[in-house]
Amino acid sequence: MKKNVNVDIALTHIITRRRQTLIAILGVTLGVSIYLFINSLVSGFTNFSVEEMFKSSPHIKIYHDDEISTSLILPKDSAGVVAIINPQITTLSKKIVDPEALLERIKQEPYVVKAIEQVSFDLFYNRGQAQLNGSGSGVDIFEYDAMFKTGKTLVAGRLEDLQNNLNAIIIGSGIAEKLNLAIDDNITITSAFGVVKRLKIVGIFTSGVTTIDNSKSYVNISTAQQFVKKGPSFVNDIYINIPDPDKSDIYAARLRQLTSYTVEDWKAINADALSSNKTRNALMNAISLSILIVAAFGIYNILSSTISQKINDIAILKAIGFSGSNVVWIFLIEAIFMGLAGIFMGLIVGGIFIAIMSNVYMGGHIGYFPIKFEGRLFASSSALGLFITICAGYFPAKKAADVDPVEIFRK
Repeated sequence: MKKNVNVDIALTHIITRRRQTLIAILGVTLGVSIYLFINSLVSGFTNFSVEEMFKSSPHIKIYHDDEISTSLILPKDSAGVVAIINPQITTLSKKIVDPEALLERIKQEPYVVKAIEQVSFDLFYNRGQAQLNGSGSGVDIFEYDAMFKTGKTLVAGRLEDLQNNLNAIIIGSGIAEKLNLAIDDNITITSAFGVVKRLKIVGIFTSGVTTIDNSKSYVNISTAQQFVKKGPSFVNDIYINIPDPDKSDIYAARLRQLTSYTVEDWKAINADALSSNKTRNALMNAISLSILIVAAFGIYNILSSTISQKINDIAILKAIGFSGSNVVWIFLIEAIFMGLAGIFMGLIVGGIFIAIMSNVYMGGHIGYFPIKFEGRLFASSSALGLFITICAGYFPAKKAADVDPVEIFRK
């Protein structure tokens, strides 16, 4: 019965102080909506930047890293003489020995979704006197497309025309624009090893990443092996995709047990970009959380004001048998009511903002604004908003519970 009385008293305070209650609710609404919107924005841009990374980078990469020359003569004691005192990168081949066997072994791992081999090399694009430097990838184009969805980036040509064609090439749109090239045109390619070939352009792609579009091209894997003057078994990269990219460091550690070659996950490769993302996310989260905390102070001030004005009523309640916990509950119910109302309205307003921005077309490779509805963000916004409002209501409620009715009556 007393619980119902607590609710009745709390509702009476809320109804009789409508203006203050509305201000508190609007404060929470503003805080929750901005918190939800900013976190959805941060999440959207983070996901977009990661997707951009995965347009040409695998989750895990295995390659033969550069080796540093070691001393030809190692000293037997501290007085010995070392033959080489200026170690440098060796000229040894970066070939992965028996790549087919390693690739087959990797594919047998249950956490591997896709694994492909590649021959990467540096090159120059030549047309007349014009020359551009870039990089080439020798691949099985269908397997590469299965991993990176390259076919979706084509603006001209077909992937099929590259498969099994040793004299074909697919180039980035930036290269085509700078050298004024189109489908079926010929381009002269010079590799870093001095091999020169004249290839036919069978495809032009645009990934949306300027550095890739201005330098990247794809050729048949056999053609790439000729560019680096290696045999048909030469492979210098193995790309691997896994179910959950966030666990790439864990799976990379497992793959290191299968090979002595360098195993690097995408987090290590893109450490600088991820660090920038974390800094940006922390800044935006701090701003949105600060707004939510400021909104909670509205509830705190209103309850503190109510307690000051109703101090005599509180003393009477305690005198007729209400305990300190009953008084706490009265004001907590007020805070929870205002918090829930503000959270509900805040989620609606935040959802409207998200819906509006998600339909804004940005153009280019970005497409629509990178923001979308995420259930976890709605849940976390609700939970955090309720927690902060309860905290904002508890402290003035505790103050009311500590009121000594005898001291109040004496005054």
